[in-house]
Amino acid sequence: MRTLVTGASRGIGAALMTEGRARGHVMLGTVRSGDGLLLDVTDPKAQTRVAAQVGALELVVCNAGVFIDRGKTVDTLTADDLNATFAVNVTGVFLTVQAQLRNLTEGGRIAVIASQMGSSTKATGDSFAYRASKAAVINLGLTLSDALRARGVAVGIYHPGWVQTDMGGDSAAVAVADSARGLWDRFEALDMTRSGAFETYDGQPHPF
Repeated sequence: MRTLVTGASRGIGAALMTEGRARGHVMLGTVRSGDGLLLDVTDPKAQTRVAAQVGALELVVCNAGVFIDRGKTVDTLTADDLNATFAVNVTGVFLTVQAQLRNLTEGGRIAVIASQMGSSTKATGDSFAYRASKAAVINLGLTLSDALRARGVAVGIYHPGWVQTDMGGDSAAVAVADSARGLWDRFEALDMTRSGAFETYDGQPHPF
């Protein structure tokens, strides 16, 4: 599959690029700086430019995300924290899908990398901005799956696991390569019968 991954410079995004290439897929990745397709996912003009550069795609993986309110409390979280988090984690996903739709034909696939921290079953008294943004992007993925059904574009929503990355930390439970392998199994299986499902990287259904 000819695939575009946002946030491909490190962590899960970089591992998805490596695993995709190992499986024989054609991989294109966006980065905020350095070598590659430069993209700020919150910038509509940049999204349009990248869409024109990449051309036809079979899979778009919306992976770019931020977790900037780690350790913030109900007393210390700021409006800027919330706005910046939602700009990347929610608006950035929508703008990526909107821009890349021109490159996806019937049979195309969209993968939204969410988190179980956005599930209503996992709410706790911390990480307000991150949790709220992931709840919103789970809902966005579900809504997109319905909106794009008539076009024959399948949308999957995935929890990558608690992954050993800069975001997840060294004590996380899942090696990044294992997460990437499991996610690629999900991407390759994604079709219209699975569109709108929220699943873990290892194929388990996750409650919304």
